[in-house]
Amino acid sequence: MNFIRKWFTLIGIGVLLILGVGFGTLGFISKYLGNGWGIRGFFNSCGACILLLMITAYPILLTITNILGLFDGLIGKISLRLNWAITLVLGVACSWLWYMFMADSYAPWYEALHYTKTHQIIWTGGLPSVIVLFLVGVIGFSVLALTGPRKLSPIVSVTCIAAMYIQVGVIIAFMVQVGPRINYWPIFLLPFNIFIMMGSLIKEKITEWNEVPEHSVDYYNKNDLMNSLNRKLANANTWPIYGLLFVLPLLGIVLIILTLFGQTPDKAIRAFTETADWTLSTKIAPQDLDYDMHYLCTVAAGGHRDIVKPVRMGQRHGHRVVVNRQLMVANAFENVLEEHTPHFHRAVRNFYDKYGFPISNYIRFNKTACDATYFIMKPLEWIFVIVLYLVDANPENRIAVQYLPVKK
Repeated sequence: MNFIRKWFTLIGIGVLLILGVGFGTLGFISKYLGNGWGIRGFFNSCGACILLLMITAYPILLTITNILGLFDGLIGKISLRLNWAITLVLGVACSWLWYMFMADSYAPWYEALHYTKTHQIIWTGGLPSVIVLFLVGVIGFSVLALTGPRKLSPIVSVTCIAAMYIQVGVIIAFMVQVGPRINYWPIFLLPFNIFIMMGSLIKEKITEWNEVPEHSVDYYNKNDLMNSLNRKLANANTWPIYGLLFVLPLLGIVLIILTLFGQTPDKAIRAFTETADWTLSTKIAPQDLDYDMHYLCTVAAGGHRDIVKPVRMGQRHGHRVVVNRQLMVANAFENVLEEHTPHFHRAVRNFYDKYGFPISNYIRFNKTACDATYFIMKPLEWIFVIVLYLVDANPENRIAVQYLPVKK
């Protein structure tokens, strides 16, 4: 039993390898033998089965092992450390591969994309800051995990915990950013494991510290300031709380260092906000490249933001569109025409389709032309608003629902 507890992770790897070879042999016998395949087919079959198990079953095994590591004595210390290392390396690799597989574009927010594609999750200008802050947590975790309780002072231990808290902040920001996208949820398995690993490590270090008799003495360092800090932190049960207090000073130091390399402090935040299509995004992306829109859509998307004043993204004929007040008013007015004067509406619609699309093609890449069209349409917009207020009991409700996605 002690042997299994000590080498649980390696035993799990061995079982998966044996299963992979077993399933590969069965696949070789059933599929390749009849086709005259030789030893090469056998190795291909075994390798494919092992790879499939490593991608699907092994992450589940790692997660179960990490959960068991929360309970004292169930998993050996060496095995748990090995499991943590494999979780981090394999988790980052698999998450990155999943992102590469699922992402349909890596373009910045200001580039127009083809229909249904999304822009990059993290702004590349702030990506170095995000990576560094994540690695700060990895370093803090590694130092705390690989150093014995007799070699680390309370200040170093609390600083390592603060570093892990910074990493938690980055992970939570990423999870919130991609949260609504169900196809990205498998990536959440790595953050879940990291949170378990951190909790397990902090719990373990507190227990180890309290079990060492030498830590009950009052003298740790000849320096008065360091001695005073260490004495205040001698109670290991308070480390998670003091770790929160250490986050801001440590984060400040890291950001100062990043500034020296051209990464201003705000880039860690802008990495998530200088994007489009995601939860924390503050940018409105250009219109889809492949669309059949009228020129007011082009104006809303192509004009200068402080002039045409886009308010949100909408949907038209299955395509994403940038929506401003003028566009919503015009479309609401068209709804009224369609309801009360269908024949007149059909004639207006045919005229608009005939001349609107050429105008759209002419102005779509010219911001000044879009701005000019916006001002030219202003008198008509006011007339549309007056008509809406005269014939509709709730004109603003009609305006607000324009270009909202249709619920199926």
